[in-house]
Amino acid sequence: MLTDETLKALIEAIIYVAPEPVSLDAIAKSLEVEDPGRVKAKLDELVQEFERADHGIEIRPVAGGYRFSSKPEHHEVLRKFVKSLKPPVRLSKPALETLAVIAYRQPATVPEIEAIRGVDCGGVIHTLLERKLVVTSGRKNVVGRPILYRTSKEFLVHFGLKDVGELPSLKEFEELARQALGSDLPAEIEAKPLEPPPSPAEEAELIPDDAPPEAVEAASSPDEEDS
Repeated sequence: MLTDETLKALIEAIIYVAPEPVSLDAIAKSLEVEDPGRVKAKLDELVQEFERADHGIEIRPVAGGYRFSSKPEHHEVLRKFVKSLKPPVRLSKPALETLAVIAYRQPATVPEIEAIRGVDCGGVIHTLLERKLVVTSGRKNVVGRPILYRTSKEFLVHFGLKDVGELPSLKEFEELARQALGSDLPAEIEAKPLEPPPSPAEEAELIPDDAPPEAVEAASSPDEEDS
């Protein structure tokens, strides 16, 4: 059985994540609490707590349910703040698919990305660069020395990740993309296997853009032990 403290915390969390006003019955049902009166008592406590002046939001009854809302006395300040925000990032399906390939293959070159997607990606990568979701990461030591791309700090912020080591499965990534960037990833991306990140030996072949000429020459030449 849920303690009163845990029950109140869960009610607060449910109202917070609910996209629409959530009814008392819906809260009780989701928590499997047989006594709606107990849920109502804890909900009333929460309402009173958020009514205090040291809270900028409140729990309001709306359309037969409850939802969090900013307090009217703060609306003018909040309106100015919202106007100062950058517009939300919206990406097309091709852009999201390309972003996913870069995220799971990084660092990756345009030819590698296009080999997976099967289409030209130059324009899409330019869009991702403009949105600051990817950045350049030097050049790969192969013919033509193509530019490498990796995800950026902005990418981590959008998807709520500590680092790329927290990347979820591709299926979970699709859901994150829908929530964070407002679009869908095509199902085909799941059917295309992505290679793992390069090994330490392969990383040694990655040449930074600002590497001196002698470093490029040394990387391109075989070691004496191998000759």
